[in-house]
Amino acid sequence: MELPARSIERLKAYLAQLPPKSQALLMREFEKAVEKGNDDDLALLVLEQLRLIVRAADTNDRQRGVHTSRTFFRPVEPFLVEDRDTLSPGQIRRSSLAQIWNWLARDAISEAIAEFEQVASESDSASELALRKVQVAAAVAIEQTTAPAARDADQRSLSRIGGSRVIEDLRSVGIVLKNREPLETFTARIAGNVRNLADSQLVAVQEALNIPALQTPQCLPFALQALRQKMSAPWQIIRLAIAIAGSDDETRVASTPYGVAVTMAISETSDHIAQLREDIARGRLDSLSHRLKVIHDSLRGLRAELDVRNDSAWGKRLSAIRAETSNVLKSEIEVVPGRVRRLLRQRSDKDIIAGFQIDPDEVNETAGLIDFVAVCRTYASELAINEVTLRTFSDLQHYTEAATEALLESLRASDAKTRPLRQIQVEAAVRFCEILFGSDYASLMRKAADVALTVERKSKATRGG
Repeated sequence: MELPARSIERLKAYLAQLPPKSQALLMREFEKAVEKGNDDDLALLVLEQLRLIVRAADTNDRQRGVHTSRTFFRPVEPFLVEDRDTLSPGQIRRSSLAQIWNWLARDAISEAIAEFEQVASESDSASELALRKVQVAAAVAIEQTTAPAARDADQRSLSRIGGSRVIEDLRSVGIVLKNREPLETFTARIAGNVRNLADSQLVAVQEALNIPALQTPQCLPFALQALRQKMSAPWQIIRLAIAIAGSDDETRVASTPYGVAVTMAISETSDHIAQLREDIARGRLDSLSHRLKVIHDSLRGLRAELDVRNDSAWGKRLSAIRAETSNVLKSEIEVVPGRVRRLLRQRSDKDIIAGFQIDPDEVNETAGLIDFVAVCRTYASELAINEVTLRTFSDLQHYTEAATEALLESLRASDAKTRPLRQIQVEAAVRFCEILFGSDYASLMRKAADVALTVERKSKATRGG
């Protein structure tokens, strides 16, 4: 039986307005009928429409749940980082939010969340009131659950929420939700971009932080994280700690609650090292110059503006970061001359096969690595790579200069079989020369290459005549 389209639409409208329990009951009855071998077309049609309606409702519910949780966690977003084992103060793992939301909605404040979901689609004012109400309820529930006495008494309940990392993030979420208004007030008082945390801007930040709720050891790291996100040079956060302590002596700075700012600056520098290693491994050479500058400026600023002893916790971490940076860079710098030699190696005519080409991607990557070595020279002293950088750069200059001259001579004497490869090698050599010697020298080499090709063409024309 084939129903008209209008009748099908009326059927869909009727089925859609049924309560979910009635829809589920109908689906079960029609599924039983089909399983018994009843091939009635109407039964199949109704069952198909019911499945479409229920599937759409489930999708809408999931989307609404995702939207609701995102709205709920909005105050937490500035402090989210991707999953990692160790966090800097004032950070929360993004991966923990789903488990925290499930616990809140299932066990902790299910009624408050249900009420919020119900009004979430209403006017903004009503939705905002419900949002704040549920966030306050969540903060209270989290504080009660993660209090030392509660943790010791009921480890089983905590294990239902998640592992140790989720519990760590749960406490942080509770702190942010509890102090949402002070954090938002502080963020609003800070200028859009703190270019240099010194003088007038340092005074303005201190005044903006003069909110009692933000001065607690629990909330202060989140206020400092909010500040760092607006700073052009986040390592300068240590200037605030030095100003509060009234001294650059690490002992006096560490004795204040603002000593956490130094820990945060050191942790971020360590994160940049990990990102530098990943950029190198993935061949993201364009970002290396900026990454090196950030690491260099952070290490120099921390060592210059803070009186840190080498045997202290901060001093040991800075020494370890400096050594790690040096090792990462040395291992990459030392392989660059070998890559250049492989590309510019002078091959005999008999070893060149017609149609042989050099991979242009390899040339691009090698040029990027030469530029990387050149950039390292700028920061070599602070990053403890002076010797290897100077030696490698000098080696690259001597070899590339000699190889370019030899390739130009070969290009003049090339034939139809060898000329394409010789020309590609000369072009690569000229590109490397521009990085190593500058644009003027590279321009001279380009002209020499053009002359070599012109001489070769004239010689061929003379022989032909």
